[in-house]
Amino acid sequence: MKVAVTVQHPAHVHFFDSVAADLEAAGHETRVYAREKGVVTDLLARSDVAYELLAGEAGSIPALAAVQSLYELRLLRRVRRFEPDVVTAIGGVAAAHVSALLDTPSVVFYDTEHAALVTRLAYPFADVVCTPLAYREPVPGTHRRYPGCHELAYLHPDRFSPDPAAVEGLGFDPAERFVVLRASDWSASHDVAAGGFRDLAAAVERLEAAGARVVLLPEGDPPAAVADRQREVPPDAVHDLLAHADLYVGEGATMAAESGVLGTPAVYVNSLSMGYTDWLEHHGLLFGYHGDDRHERGLDRAEALLRSDVDWQRRRDRLLARATDTASVAVAELERAAAG
Repeated sequence: MKVAVTVQHPAHVHFFDSVAADLEAAGHETRVYAREKGVVTDLLARSDVAYELLAGEAGSIPALAAVQSLYELRLLRRVRRFEPDVVTAIGGVAAAHVSALLDTPSVVFYDTEHAALVTRLAYPFADVVCTPLAYREPVPGTHRRYPGCHELAYLHPDRFSPDPAAVEGLGFDPAERFVVLRASDWSASHDVAAGGFRDLAAAVERLEAAGARVVLLPEGDPPAAVADRQREVPPDAVHDLLAHADLYVGEGATMAAESGVLGTPAVYVNSLSMGYTDWLEHHGLLFGYHGDDRHERGLDRAEALLRSDVDWQRRRDRLLARATDTASVAVAELERAAAG
């Protein structure tokens, strides 16, 4: 089987890195095509998967249309030459369009209900759409559901073991009390009208007053008052850092979910929620705050969690008992689609 993969987000690289490893181990051939976004290129360079960059970053949402069009045109040419048995992606706008033009089966994975532009452009053209069980919206056509979330494709304990040496290499004692604080840049198409913290500097001050060291991982430039808390963390060490943290507080849902499945409690401060964040909240590993008072209520919860003595590993074990290794689900779906 030959599989064409497209990636346009750092989390997509992690997801398909595990999937591609299983495909290659089973004797299948995988080719990855990417568009630059954030640390996508760095992550691909550190992986064992062969890849090709087809387009650069979009500096704004209006520019995204031009970049996406260029990406799809170049992807069409590459996929036509490769002649895969199946095309796959997360979100899958380009994958679904190209596969439909070439009459090649496509499998799209997605978990973000409010990304209406993505779903309107991708779902009608996809042969199969796979979502977590907790996904809230109806999906036209062939819709497969699985118990879990994207993050369990690469952070399931069968896939990932935290390395304390990676944390020590960043200048931290793994036993040290610290909080990972993540701010978003809000440039994605699905982030329109979304918002998180009212004042990032105030959030840092409150967490430090609660007795924790703050490790700031912003996507843009942080406020000058807290810029010295920012840390440059290699992309392949972020999950080790999250696994050893006492708490994650942030605006990004992906990193909140990554923390939760690793057994690190996550306070998710964002005006938007998703089915998979609700699922993690149901298991007591994520605490979401979405209303106008999300800044204050989220930080109140963060302070309470830093004082708590909850057995987070026990909560994680309960979640894992009800979930699956998502990479195995993906491989099975790709094999089924390719077989017709």
